[in-house]
Amino acid sequence: MKGRMPSIDARSSRPRSSRSAGTRMSWWARGGSRSSWCVSARACSWPSSRGWARSRERSAPGRRGSCAALPATRGRGIEPYSDSMRKPGMQEKSTRNWPAAFSLLLLLSACSSTDKARDEAEKPKPFITKTGIEMVLLPAGEFRMGDADGADDEKPVHRVRIRAFYIDKHEVTQQSYRDLMGKNPCEASREGKADRFYGLDKPVVRVSWPFAVRYCNLRSLREGLKPCYKERGETYECDFAADGYRLPTEAEWEYACRAGTTSRYSCGNNAVVLRESAWLSDNAGGATHPVGQKLPNPWGLVDMHGNAAEWCNDVYSADAYEHSEAQDPRGPAKGAERVIRGGSWRSSAELCRSAARSCETPALADVCFGYEQYGFRCVRRGPDEAKAPKK
Repeated sequence: MKGRMPSIDARSSRPRSSRSAGTRMSWWARGGSRSSWCVSARACSWPSSRGWARSRERSAPGRRGSCAALPATRGRGIEPYSDSMRKPGMQEKSTRNWPAAFSLLLLLSACSSTDKARDEAEKPKPFITKTGIEMVLLPAGEFRMGDADGADDEKPVHRVRIRAFYIDKHEVTQQSYRDLMGKNPCEASREGKADRFYGLDKPVVRVSWPFAVRYCNLRSLREGLKPCYKERGETYECDFAADGYRLPTEAEWEYACRAGTTSRYSCGNNAVVLRESAWLSDNAGGATHPVGQKLPNPWGLVDMHGNAAEWCNDVYSADAYEHSEAQDPRGPAKGAERVIRGGSWRSSAELCRSAARSCETPALADVCFGYEQYGFRCVRRGPDEAKAPKK
């Protein structure tokens, strides 16, 4: 018919649910040669877009109730709605309940402000240590550790109780490491790669596990605290009762990373949104970045996902979760590798998940490309009175 607007099928604007194959890759082959990679492919599903599609369908052109579905009336003897068409008494009736609606709006606004204030009050507060490093006191609590949809070494999902502890807000920077250790391992690296990683406000990388432990002890001594680590031959024994600094246990690390969340990342399940909270392979440009540039997690910790992968205190075992303790687990007593968490600037979103595990041999010297990923942050034993916030 002449002048008739073409109809639009709302279903044509409906996005299709997509599924892409993802590849889970550890940094180095476990039990293999240093130059080999361990790659296992498994399907990774993007979050379903059905709900979004339905909302798009409701507002698509041609659908009932959609603003875009208003008919073209001019030129057909039908004039658009105007004030002259309003019935007597209509204005008075429509404004009669405005005071009540306004009061309800104020009440809802007040409730929202109260909830926000309560959340801010319960959020752990950072403080500055004697060495000028910002830390956050995390309350005691309980969480579900692992991922039922993750790799085999992330199962079974199990409940873990954690005592209160202090943790660095940021990854240890090159400035902090150099101040205590007298040397910055990022100042000179192989094949002229220093420019990509050097920066006093960037996380220190190219650090082996023993050097991270030595930093913890020196930082403890600098602040008059009892060091946690004692050298025992080729390894170190940790005194968890000491008040000095140490590397986080794997359970402490995941508890801090999740910050009360149960999603894949502390910012949700969307890998695209993760870019706002992490430097990873698709936005880091092949290098580390200054700490604190990305959004913090709900407890105010930054770079728990990406930037530098972080050493943990635990010995790695693929079946550790099958024998895990319910209260403050500390991992196996013996093993050749140490746990690494968080993913790095060269990791996929899959490896940056809160539950994702990896590992590395701790005693190797700075001879491999992998150490350009590895950094750390420190923790301290917290006060017993630091309880979990009320819900």
